[in-house]
Amino acid sequence: MSQLGLLPRRAWTALLSQLLRLPCSSCIQAVRCHSQGTRDLSPQQMVVREKILDLVVSCFKRHGAMGMDTPAFELKEMLTEKYGEGSGLMYDLKDQGGELLSLRYDLTVPFARYLAMNKVKKMKRYHVGKVWRRESPTIVQGRYREFCQCDFDIAGQFDPMIPDAECLKIMCEILNGLQLGDFLIKVNDRRIVDGMFAVCGVPESKFSTICSSIDKLDKMAWKDVRHEMVAKKGLAPEVADRIGDYVQCHGGVSLVEQMFQDPRLSQNKQALEGLGDLKLLFEYLTLFGIAEKISFDLSLARGLDYYTGVIYEAVLLHTPTQAGAEPLSVGSVAAGGRYDGLVGMFDPKGHKVPCVGLSIGVERIFNIVEQRMKTFGEKVRTTETQVLVATPHKNFLQERLKLIAELWDAGIKAEMLYKNNPKLLTQLHYCESTGIPLVVIVGEQELKEGVVKIRSVASREEVAIKRENLVAEIQKRLSES
Repeated sequence: MSQLGLLPRRAWTALLSQLLRLPCSSCIQAVRCHSQGTRDLSPQQMVVREKILDLVVSCFKRHGAMGMDTPAFELKEMLTEKYGEGSGLMYDLKDQGGELLSLRYDLTVPFARYLAMNKVKKMKRYHVGKVWRRESPTIVQGRYREFCQCDFDIAGQFDPMIPDAECLKIMCEILNGLQLGDFLIKVNDRRIVDGMFAVCGVPESKFSTICSSIDKLDKMAWKDVRHEMVAKKGLAPEVADRIGDYVQCHGGVSLVEQMFQDPRLSQNKQALEGLGDLKLLFEYLTLFGIAEKISFDLSLARGLDYYTGVIYEAVLLHTPTQAGAEPLSVGSVAAGGRYDGLVGMFDPKGHKVPCVGLSIGVERIFNIVEQRMKTFGEKVRTTETQVLVATPHKNFLQERLKLIAELWDAGIKAEMLYKNNPKLLTQLHYCESTGIPLVVIVGEQELKEGVVKIRSVASREEVAIKRENLVAEIQKRLSES
């Protein structure tokens, strides 16, 4: 540094200008990587993602849901105090025109705000959109800071547990349709959770924070959760132990009956209401033929503050992996519950609209499907092109353009190579590499005879047909394939 300090000013200027031209390591890193916890999706990945979303949305529509959307950001005051400890994970935006804004944390709170603002008392909707959470991303588990959610919700006053049962049926239909392997849907009720806390001796002021700890039992062992509750949150050890006796219980409707007889829990009015609804829920689930997929699990807490009744979470019992490889741990792949008080928080007069809903974990499901495809070497077509318009001769661009325009106008997905005089072999290789099933060939002989050739890429068979019959012949072939 002493030697550099002796450089004349002109030399310093020249040296700095050279240094400024060199990319620093952080600049190189910025070019190489996007923000941590986000991802780019390749065309191959988008095909897989769209198939998943198509299956999910078609199920929502089959159950009568209407699509809707909300802004990517909301007034910060609209989102705060709705998520419990999750509120600390919201992405806040700087003051813009006098408004403090935050990126939406989920799709449920904006939906409740929409219902209140528009005085909607009854609605069945679905919503697919991105949400943002400022948490430590674990990419291998499909946990990102920016991710897509697929929500289905039923808003309105209805007889108990009928909409709730339908939400669980939808979960089963989607997970069966995605063929991810065996799964289980854990069910509990926030009234049972709060009742359990009360009879175990948890101070009411600690209900929310202890609920948040219990919610981690799918990721942490009980001893670690107990340590967090006692050492970090100040819960008495004997209270934590009483909670431990409950949260290790899981089963079917027989466990619901057993909890009705529990000497402590049966003394709590809230818990009894929750148990009564769960008993009715299991009756409907049996009629839907899905009761064997549902487990009453007292460890399920769902830490979000807005849940008021039945809560549920779907987990995969195993995921397809390569022989000898570690199973892919992804946590829950779908979750939801009842939130009867949320709409009232946005209504000036506090009018409530009961709601129940579910959210599909698209990113986690996508990770599983992607890994399965790699394991089994499955290939993906990145386009849906059905026909390539080709020629074996030079100076036939105009004829190809006329042909492809005719195909496009008929709704046929078609391509051609963007060269005046492409080689026929190059055109055929392009079909093979991209999976295009048919080639329409026009050349000098075909032009004279008023025909075109249709070539099957798979069998390499060619047939000449009249030019005016081209569209009908291609549509016939595509309908048969």
